[in-house]
Amino acid sequence: MSEIRFYHLTTQSLEQALPAILSKALSGGRRAVLRLANDNEVRHFNDHLWVYNPDSFIPHGSKEDGHEGAQPIYLTAKAENPNGADMLVLCNQQAVPENIEDFSLCCDFINGQDGESVEAGRARWKAYKEAGHNLTYWQQNDAGGWEQKA
Repeated sequence: MSEIRFYHLTTQSLEQALPAILSKALSGGRRAVLRLANDNEVRHFNDHLWVYNPDSFIPHGSKEDGHEGAQPIYLTAKAENPNGADMLVLCNQQAVPENIEDFSLCCDFINGQDGESVEAGRARWKAYKEAGHNLTYWQQNDAGGWEQKA
């Protein structure tokens, strides 16, 4: 079973919060797949991770960049794991990913400003729980940090 961590965004955007989670994963020796809703989001975040902070670098790439297996963080809109990642990061998803069992850790982001995202997150929580996954729920505090709520 996978460990599933829900991250409920309430004070920051995904663009603001995501780099810190990805940086922490890399510093812990993890490889990650960042799964987004569509190819436009893949292109957006592929660009964003280059420029979000001029003093930082998060090594990443997508199919357009090539070398899929060598990417520490691979961005995609598909259920795939070409870089042999042990961590899946879900953003703007509606359903439980088909390949969740391929990963030991899944970080599932919920946009607290979007009612549909919250409802879809609740449905995924229920499905993960019924499947026997290990679940935790983290919510942003006013400073943008994370507090475990469940």
